[in-house]
Amino acid sequence: GQLPTWLQGILLRNGPGMHTIGDTKYNHWFDGLALLHSFTFKNGEVYYRSKYLRSDSYNCNIEANRIVVSEFGTMAYPDPCKNIFAKAFSYLSHTIPEFTDNCLINIMKSGDDYYATSETNFIRKINPQTLETLEKVDYNKYIAVNVATSHPHYDSAGNILNMGTSIVDKGKTKYLLFKIPSSVPETEKKKSCFKHMEVVCSIPSRSLLQPSYYHSFGITENYIVFIEQPLKLDIVKMATAYIRGVNWASCLAFHKDDKTWFHFVDRKTKKDVSTKFYTDALVLYHHVNAYEEDGHIIFDIIAYTDNSLYDMFYLKKLSKDFEENNKLTSIPTCKRFVVPLQYDKDAEVGSNLVTLPTSATAVKEKDGSIYCQPEILCEGIELPHINYGYNGKKYTYVYATEVQWSPVPTKIAKLNVQTKEMLHWRADHCWPSEPIFVPSPDAREEDDGVVLTCVVTSDPKEAPFLLILDAKTFKELGRARVNVEMHLDLHGMFIPEKALKTETE
Repeated sequence: GQLPTWLQGILLRNGPGMHTIGDTKYNHWFDGLALLHSFTFKNGEVYYRSKYLRSDSYNCNIEANRIVVSEFGTMAYPDPCKNIFAKAFSYLSHTIPEFTDNCLINIMKSGDDYYATSETNFIRKINPQTLETLEKVDYNKYIAVNVATSHPHYDSAGNILNMGTSIVDKGKTKYLLFKIPSSVPETEKKKSCFKHMEVVCSIPSRSLLQPSYYHSFGITENYIVFIEQPLKLDIVKMATAYIRGVNWASCLAFHKDDKTWFHFVDRKTKKDVSTKFYTDALVLYHHVNAYEEDGHIIFDIIAYTDNSLYDMFYLKKLSKDFEENNKLTSIPTCKRFVVPLQYDKDAEVGSNLVTLPTSATAVKEKDGSIYCQPEILCEGIELPHINYGYNGKKYTYVYATEVQWSPVPTKIAKLNVQTKEMLHWRADHCWPSEPIFVPSPDAREEDDGVVLTCVVTSDPKEAPFLLILDAKTFKELGRARVNVEMHLDLHGMFIPEKALKTETE
């Protein structure tokens, strides 16, 4: 096929790549050592490159030729030959876990720099052109967060907004929204942006020792949308996990009889909206988008009715009988919640306060709280991606992978959230990854551009490839085949050529 001539830049991808070290194996697919890969588009040609992230975790494991750094689903234990004092010390040091810097989930842009990220307090700077691993940054040195999301947002000035959890800090557990500025004042050119990190606001956790787990959050022009879901981390269990010989993942529990609480923080006043909005128990990883309309906040999320998704990626389940043994007990559903921030305070109990044309409802309860029910936009999509120029604004299209019976995607989908119409791309034995939308330079409409995705195949005769689709029609424009073993990855980003620092090749 042919690439559009304007497509110049680098598609960076990140995901788990190495699962066996010496005689040891990780338990879970999400634990594997991070593998970065990139596709560089230059004058109608595509260049491929991949490299393991040289994190401290990677270096320690490779040097020991066994897994010595714990990951979320795999607890690593000291060498059995160690003496009793070393073992005892190891147990103590694990009660407050020193988290891994195996940043295997996403890529984040900060000013002119790029970082590999995961959900711990560590991020690793990388060179987007060579995939070299550079310095390690610890958020905890600047603000009190123990974990942070790998799905930050960027405001119009290029500042990063992200959320992290501060666990039992000064006797409180809270969710923090923090900001990393895109540049530093001229007078401090030598300092990093991280020295200027600030906490924008905090939301107290409903429970001191069981904060909610979250993978992303939403943002509108005036509000932060944070969902406190009943999938919770048990801090006491985490502190004793090492001694009990279990992994940290076993300290995460879904409380199916609890409520899911919605928080809306005003970005100007930094205050949480006082009305209590909630819905039934759900599990979500990915927010799609959020925006405001006529006194309502509308937010779209991919939600599940349980937390079976994580369990399906234990490596012992990813065997040749995977298709037979692993049916999702909960299909991902794209849900739209419509929440009235401005409503008639004298409305009757039991009345629906939503005044927009939607089947989503927000019903006033006796105690003044508001119970929300969503409109279903579609079923079976994950890893959603939008035209980021429409982030926080009213939008029409979401690009996503489509899953049927299993968590591994078989199709790429384009969903029109206004009409619910869908377009698909699929091919036999093909497993696509998260689709990334790249707008064309002279775009007039939201879907003027291309969609990029890496496709691995289960047909041994077929090489994996990068797929380029016309975002408007979803017709295939071209494929760039790569003769290597490519891995299913998680997330990534496209860096246009003009955003790359001109470095000598």
